[in-house]
Amino acid sequence: MAATAVRYLRSVGAATTAAPGAPGGTPPEALPRPDLRAVRDDERLPVDPDEFRRVLGHFASGVTVITARDADGPAGFACQSFASLSLDPPLVSFMVARTSTTWPRIARAGAFCVNILGSEQGTLCRGFAVSGADKFAGVAYEDAPATGSPLLDSVPAWIDCRVHAVHTGGDHLIVVGRVEALGATDEGEPLLFHRGTFGRFSR
Repeated sequence: MAATAVRYLRSVGAATTAAPGAPGGTPPEALPRPDLRAVRDDERLPVDPDEFRRVLGHFASGVTVITARDADGPAGFACQSFASLSLDPPLVSFMVARTSTTWPRIARAGAFCVNILGSEQGTLCRGFAVSGADKFAGVAYEDAPATGSPLLDSVPAWIDCRVHAVHTGGDHLIVVGRVEALGATDEGEPLLFHRGTFGRFSR
């Protein structure tokens, strides 16, 4: 798995060794992305994709915005596939489509901030779910303390991470982050996503 992560990070231009000029540092060579299809082109899918989405949509999840900063500025995308992974060491994970145009920027940055959204931030989430738009237009944020990734204003909680590993998962990538800093206001309710729509938690 470690070798897979290194190959992928090299393919998007992320540093996997010491920087040029550092002791022992050599620039990594870009490698082609491996063919990771779980189902062959001539093989029938075991389940209908629409039915898969419908059934899995019954699982309610929280909603986050994953942000990073590369040489071109801030980047981010809405993500519901976030989860805590390990307490010791402190690790979290999220899944991202291999076709994502934002993920290569996060990979190059080598770090990201998980912004956990509150119940009133559905509009903010929709803004980060649109591909190709200026997602940060009118969005206030500050630098996360450990990585400098964008920490969005008024989020109930945030986790500042560095990319720890990247694993393959069919048409998605499983990104593992090592937590460097985190915080929460302990106020408000979470934004939830269930069966294609946003909802609120009722105690």
